Amino acid sequence: MASPRPPISRQPRQSSTHDSPPSSVRETPSLSAPSPSLSPSSKASARSPWVLVARLIRPHGRRGELVAEILTDFPERFHQRSRLFLIPPQRIASRPRPIQLDNFWFLRSRIVLKFQGVDSINDAEALRGFSVAIPAAERAPLAPGSVYIGDLIGCHVVDLNLNGLDLGEIVDVDRHSSSTELLVVRRPAPHNRPPHRDRELLIPFVAQYLIRIDQPNRLLEMRLPAGLLDINAPITEEEKREAASAHQRPEDPA
Repeated sequence: MASPRPPISRQPRQSSTHDSPPSSVRETPSLSAPSPSLSPSSKASARSPWVLVARLIRPHGRRGELVAEILTDFPERFHQRSRLFLIPPQRIASRPRPIQLDNFWFLRSRIVLKFQGVDSINDAEALRGFSVAIPAAERAPLAPGSVYIGDLIGCHVVDLNLNGLDLGEIVDVDRHSSSTELLVVRRPAPHNRPPHRDRELLIPFVAQYLIRIDQPNRLLEMRLPAGLLDINAPITEEEKREAASAHQRPEDPA
């Protein structure tokens, strides 16, 4: 997609209501940034080993085929993905298991999948609601200057125009509220105050504001125009002082 506005995934905010593993993310690319090259979600320990590429909806026909929702921006790569993994819904207490993809074809906006050993309506019905995944290491390679949305979730946004003030943690990316993709940032609560669910900032995810993505430290460094943060969720002077003080306060010794 043309610069300066970066392309972001098709993933709607309401997708979190699906009965899918919370530790998995879709194979959806995001940002195309000016610099540096960004590698294809919270701290490293929370990163998922799985990336979702489809969700099984219902049986299709009598020979074990299943209609699936496509959860990847690279559906053409099913040609290269014969070995997939089935991840059960949260209500089913079982582990992901490998499965062989025998055949597939597209059905309007969805895909029909035929797995090895799934040969009847009853076999297919038993897989209703399962997610189809690949190991995170097998995600499609991205163009230089791109990053996966799953790798943005959990990063903290700091504004270099406010002396590196920590604006909060990225909890989602909103593509649907405006013509510009928005980072949904949960603001840190002021010192000694409980957090509030409505404490969110919507920050335009545009190349001219982004300075750097520090992937190892889970930081997005940005330079935001004066007044931008006051548009939908004002930050008070007290909150700025509290956050700046917390940012500068040395960590407690181990």
